[in-house]
Amino acid sequence: MSAPPAPGSPAAETTLVRRTEQTSTATATPGTGQTTPASPLATQAGRATQATRATLTARAVPATPATPAATATTADPADPAATAGPADPTDPISPVTAVTPADPAGDSGRPALDWRLRFGALSLIWGFSFLLIKVGTDGYAPFQVTLGRLLSGTAVLAIAMVVKRERLPRTARTWGHLAVAAFFLNALPFSLFAYAELTIPSTLAGICNATSPLWGMALSLVALSEDRPTRRRVAGLGLGFLGVLTVLGAWQGFSGLDFSGTAMALLASLSYPIGWIYVRRTLAGSGSSALSLTGSQLFLGTAQLALVTPLFTSAPERFPLWPTLAVVALGALGTGLAVLLQYGLVTEVGPTTAQMVTYFIPVIATAAGVALLGEQLSWNTPVGALVVLAGAALTQSRPRATRATAPPEQPPGPYRRERP
Repeated sequence: MSAPPAPGSPAAETTLVRRTEQTSTATATPGTGQTTPASPLATQAGRATQATRATLTARAVPATPATPAATATTADPADPAATAGPADPTDPISPVTAVTPADPAGDSGRPALDWRLRFGALSLIWGFSFLLIKVGTDGYAPFQVTLGRLLSGTAVLAIAMVVKRERLPRTARTWGHLAVAAFFLNALPFSLFAYAELTIPSTLAGICNATSPLWGMALSLVALSEDRPTRRRVAGLGLGFLGVLTVLGAWQGFSGLDFSGTAMALLASLSYPIGWIYVRRTLAGSGSSALSLTGSQLFLGTAQLALVTPLFTSAPERFPLWPTLAVVALGALGTGLAVLLQYGLVTEVGPTTAQMVTYFIPVIATAAGVALLGEQLSWNTPVGALVVLAGAALTQSRPRATRATAPPEQPPGPYRRERP
């Protein structure tokens, strides 16, 4: 004869449920061996017993640990609580930070604006950034434009961090790596673009910015051993640089082209992927949200410019209206609000769709420069720009077989393991 189950054990609870069910669902007629339907009260008790049985069963069955595939798809840029960096240093992502963000606060509510409207707003903001740089340099020195831009952008993200109650990174190691990231992703490229637009049109600066994915792909083949080249990506690299030569009018001997300004714009575009690769190698799994890391990074970039600017320029004697508004808008919108918009897009539609905004930037920059600044446009500029974008798209492509077997794509978050 087996021992009765221990009180409180799953077996004891199951036995209790069965006995209660037999008692509550029907009543036996003494001496006949037949049963009669239970009374309404007993029926109600039986229903309660079924609910109790479901609860006890759930308690008796141990929870199955979530698999990585199940947990990888929930996260949140500025990327937020889901901390996976941009999927690939060659991915065309924000010219502000290597984070492409999930929502730091982990908000689950649906945004008030449709993602297509926010995608369009982000494209316009970043596309108009080159026009704003041009207008800003009409009244301020390039370093002053960059300093004002970073100050405004940092203020916007600081407000967002306070509202979401984000904490700053705590370790000195993280702050040290963020200082390097701030140099390559903010201070250096922002300053180079500002200096470049003293001598080249904003349209050309916007097109040069589109070469970042090409530089990133070339550098990743050298710096990242896990990033293997494919024929398609190498072809995209070659096609993209052919487009650059078309934009610059190589067959004309680059006549009429300011070499120094163009070189600075291309170096600014090269600086971004250097920063992305550095972030991927050093800040993966830092434990802080992307919003916290990005806000801290912009703060350090602001501090760097605050130290450098007085060495090369004197304090402005006046504050002309339009250049001042351009610099404030450049920082508050192009460096602050745009990052928050990007985080929301990555969270809602994923990094692949969100990063497509990069391909609209040179188109909008060209249209804005021609329509609002009266910049001249020769046939080779738009044609070359299309070739550059086609090449950049090829460098981002992956074989279908790889996509079919790849794990679910994670929204890029702060600076965790990239896909990134």
